[in-house]
Amino acid sequence: QVQLAESGGGLVQAGGSLRLSCTASGGTFISDTMGWFRQPPGKEREFVAAISRGGGSTVYADSVKGRFTISRDNAKPTVYLQMNSLKFEDTAVYYCTARNFGFSVVTTGYDYWGQGTQVTVSS
Repeated sequence: QVQLAESGGGLVQAGGSLRLSCTASGGTFISDTMGWFRQPPGKEREFVAAISRGGGSTVYADSVKGRFTISRDNAKPTVYLQMNSLKFEDTAVYYCTARNFGFSVVTTGYDYWGQGTQVTVSS
């Protein structure tokens, strides 16, 4: 069974940067789409960013456009999320996701989920 493992979370001051990584292991991994969701304290999980298998198509939530960049390396395979100009409201548990076939930006559209990594931004 495919498993996803995130890393790179931590505590950072507002205006700082973090780079999240997520590596897949444990089975056949197709992943037409890989992405990131986040869940702020007391709120529902929300879409952050997604990227196609070839890396040619990316989609970002309006709240992170211009600040976050998603990328992937299919040889590992790994997906990254570079987060710049972090704000207090970016504080959340960030989850790595993958969809075998097709594209999705909704929580129910993905086949695999990581355990999450905590990102805390101090004001």
